[in-house]
Amino acid sequence: MAKTYELDYEVCKCRHVTLGEIIYAIKEEGATTIEKLQELTDAGTACGSCIRASDDICEEKLGLYLEDILKKILNEK
Repeated sequence: MAKTYELDYEVCKCRHVTLGEIIYAIKEEGATTIEKLQELTDAGTACGSCIRASDDICEEKLGLYLEDILKKILNEK
């Protein structure tokens, strides 16, 4: 079973960007790439651990990544 995350869950710990902000950037601001998400939210612009699981250098793994969020939402359209 997939874990459920609240909209205030911090996906990007370095820049304090929440899941809600990322979803808004995708659905309302038209972000369709990681680069556009970074431009609109600053997520993933510091250490990059929140971009994808393979980039996660944090001791405690994040579990929710920009790449996965983007794919999921774009596939829903």
